[in-house]
Amino acid sequence: MILKNISILYGNNLKFIEQTNVLITNNTFQKITSKIKPTKNKVVKCDGLLLIPGLINSHTHIGDSIAKDIALNKDPDSKINPIFGIKQKILRETEPKKLTYFMRKTVKSMLKKGITTFVDFREGGSEGVLLIQKALSNIPIRAIILGRIELYQSKDQIKKNIPISQSYQNKIESLLTNCDGIGISGSNENSDSALKQLSKTKKTRAIHCAETEQSYLKSKQTTKKTEPERCMLLKPDFLVHMTYASKSDLKLVSKKIRGIVVCPRANASLAEGIPDIEQMMKMNCNVAIGTDNLMINSPDLFREMDFLWKVTMGIHKKRVDPKKILKMVTVNAGKLLDKKIGCIKEGYLADAVFIKKNNLDLDPLRNPYASIVHRANENSIKAVMIGGKIVHGKL
Repeated sequence: MILKNISILYGNNLKFIEQTNVLITNNTFQKITSKIKPTKNKVVKCDGLLLIPGLINSHTHIGDSIAKDIALNKDPDSKINPIFGIKQKILRETEPKKLTYFMRKTVKSMLKKGITTFVDFREGGSEGVLLIQKALSNIPIRAIILGRIELYQSKDQIKKNIPISQSYQNKIESLLTNCDGIGISGSNENSDSALKQLSKTKKTRAIHCAETEQSYLKSKQTTKKTEPERCMLLKPDFLVHMTYASKSDLKLVSKKIRGIVVCPRANASLAEGIPDIEQMMKMNCNVAIGTDNLMINSPDLFREMDFLWKVTMGIHKKRVDPKKILKMVTVNAGKLLDKKIGCIKEGYLADAVFIKKNNLDLDPLRNPYASIVHRANENSIKAVMIGGKIVHGKL
């Protein structure tokens, strides 16, 4: 396929190119140049369109789609505690068929919103992983599933540094045969020994960290160590949240992990504050964005970018380049996941979103970065492409 006369955001720095041609072969961007010789490839005229990298939602819990806006006024622990929270009760008591139905609707919703890859923390052990795989059947989206066995150690077990039993280790090994890695609830539910055992996992390792003030304080009270200190025992590929991370916490993790996933609207909806991306960027952390829990937030990265951009400027009373925010759902996320996605560049997977430049909300498009970050929405999308194939909309 040749995309002719199209505007693009090119490469790792999302350079705006007003008009070029894009050759796509074998699911990847093959050549990007103003001069492409005629071939047998299908030519698609793309005048008036802007090609941006496919959006990457780096942290979700789509199983929670069944529990939208339940217990809104409860405190975070009552809502989302992995042991006794309302969310867990709903997940345990809902029929698998019903869970699958609502997860499937959420995935379709993300695709319409330009999300071409998402990373899900899937509870429920091997059964939970199989459910999400069933929900994904015949939906052409990239999914990275990080499973979790339902093992949550008590405060006493953590203090005594009790390791994971052999029976649970067997469950973890079985789980990992069907998913892309592990998504751990947090260090407050695992002893140092348990985290070190889990660190031996060869697949992707990620963990919630410093999400709430309560969890941050609990770590210090129980172990006399901060959450980030203990989370690093997992040797994680990335951390999720870091809403209450201090400057020293960020310094500790910045060079040891591939990045941090922030979930600003989810944190705000829990009345738990806003992640300090300014400080994270100062400490050279690679920052990506996730929409998090469907119970408390919608899976919309356009709304997430808009919110994070403006609230960060409001808090710090200084300008933030909107390109930095856009990179968090594209280029940065690709680096976080160590995959050739999130970037329109030769050799990368051809995942992209076609934006209508003459869309009512965007026209005239004077600054593509600002316009995408705080004006674009799913109505701005002409089509969505994954691996060089149109999976939503038409060209």
